[in-house]
Amino acid sequence: MPLFTRRNLLKASAVAGAYGVGVGIAGKFGLAEAAPEPKVLKALKTTASLTDSAVTKDIMTWGDAGMPPVLRMTKGKPFAARLTNTLDEPTTIHWHGLRIANKMDGVPFMTQPYVYTGDSFDYAFTPPDAGTFWYHPHCNTLTQMGHGMTGVLVVEDPDDPVFDAEVVLNLRDWRLGGDGQFIAAFRPRDAAKTGTYGTVRTANWHQEPQYDAPAGGLVRLRIAVTDVTRIFSLKTEGAEATVIALDGNPVPKRFPLDLLLIGPGQRLDLAVRMPDSEGAVATLEDIRGTMPKTIAKLCAVGTSLKRNVGDLTALGENPVAKPDLSAAQKIPLILSATAESAPVDSICGTLGYSFWAINKVPWPGDTPDPTAPLAELKLGKSYILQLENVTPHTHPIHLHGMSFTVLSSSTRKVEPLVSDTYLVQPDEKVQLAFVADNPGDWLLHCHIIEHQKTGMTSYVRVV
Repeated sequence: MPLFTRRNLLKASAVAGAYGVGVGIAGKFGLAEAAPEPKVLKALKTTASLTDSAVTKDIMTWGDAGMPPVLRMTKGKPFAARLTNTLDEPTTIHWHGLRIANKMDGVPFMTQPYVYTGDSFDYAFTPPDAGTFWYHPHCNTLTQMGHGMTGVLVVEDPDDPVFDAEVVLNLRDWRLGGDGQFIAAFRPRDAAKTGTYGTVRTANWHQEPQYDAPAGGLVRLRIAVTDVTRIFSLKTEGAEATVIALDGNPVPKRFPLDLLLIGPGQRLDLAVRMPDSEGAVATLEDIRGTMPKTIAKLCAVGTSLKRNVGDLTALGENPVAKPDLSAAQKIPLILSATAESAPVDSICGTLGYSFWAINKVPWPGDTPDPTAPLAELKLGKSYILQLENVTPHTHPIHLHGMSFTVLSSSTRKVEPLVSDTYLVQPDEKVQLAFVADNPGDWLLHCHIIEHQKTGMTSYVRVV
C-alpha cells in the first residue's frame, strides 16, 4: 500500500497553497523575505577513515569534506540551500526541529517530491528560533542516515551571552564489520526491541576526539544525537558542565549535567567551565551500559581566564506560542508493540516487518482511512498530546513543524521544557501541549528509525 495516495497528496498541496502564501503565515514561517544565495549541498558517495583498520566505502554525505558541514544561520534572517543529488537513489532534506513552512519540511510525497538522481531542490526559509538543530534525509532513512547523512544546524542569536569557545559534537554510530565496511543496517530481533546498535561510535566522525579550549574559560558545547538508535546518559569528568538549552530552547532553570538521558533526534547545549591548569582535560562520557564510554575530550590551553558560569546572561526565549490549557483539546496516543503482521510501507519504503504501533495499529492503518491523518487540528487552537508508553522500551517521539511544552509525567517531576522531541520512558504517561500554528501535514514518529519504519509513525494535519 502506498504511503500517500494521489488524492491525499493533492489535498495536502491544496492546504499548503491555501496558507503558504498568506502574508501573516509567510512572514511567520520564513517565506516573506527574499532568500540569499543558496548554500549548495551536494548529496554524494565517498570514503572515510572511521577506524584504524580500513577506509570505509559507500559513505553518504553532503559535500566533499567528509562529515556534513555544520550549517550556520541567524535567527530571523533568511537562509537558502540547494540540494543537488548525485546519489543513485532519491533523497530529501528534513530540517529537524525548525518551525518552518510545510513545503520546506523535506518529507517526500507529503511536503515535496523526491529529489531524483541528477535533480535539485531549493530550500528557503527564515528560522524563527535560535539554538542547536540538525538535518537529515527522509528518504531510505535507515540506510542514508546510517551511512553518514546527518549534519548539525546552528541558529545563532546575536544577543546570546559571549563564550570563550564553541565546540559542536555530532554523535553517531556506524554499523561496520571487522574490515571497516558496512554490514546489515539492522537485525529484526533488535528492531523489535531497542533497535540495532552500531559497532563503531563516533563524535564528529572520530573516535574519542579531543579539542583545545581556553583554560578557565567557558565553552558552549553543542551536542546533537544524530544516531538512528543510541540513547545516551551523559556526564562530565574534570570540569563543571551546566545545561543551558535542550532541543534548541533555553531550559527554564539551568542545572548541572548529571546522567542526563538524551536520545536520537535530541540536542543539548552545555556551558562547560574549563579547568584552570593548562593541559588538564575535561571528558564527556556516556555511562549508559556496563562501562563508561568516552565521547570526546576538551583540553585546557593557555593561562586561566578565570571565568564563572554564573556570569553568563540568559539565553533569549524563542517565540513559541504558549498553549491555552483551559481550552486545549486532548489527543490520546498509545505507543505500543504490535503482533508481527504484513510489512508496513513507511516513509520511503519498508524494512519488511511491522513491530510497533501508535494507538495499537502500525502505520499505515492507524485510522479508518489508512492514509488519513491521525488527527485534524484547527489552525491557532491548543492541543495536548497524551502519550502513554505501554512498552518496556524508550521512544524518542518527534513532532515536525511545531514545538510543544512538557506539562507532566507519571514517572517523575518535569520542568516546562519547550521541545520538539520527547524521550518517553517505559510505562510513562506524559502530557505535551502545543499550539497548532503551522498549517500543513506534519509527521509524528519515533526517532529510533527502526521503530519509525516498522509502524511507530503517523501525521497530524493543521488546517
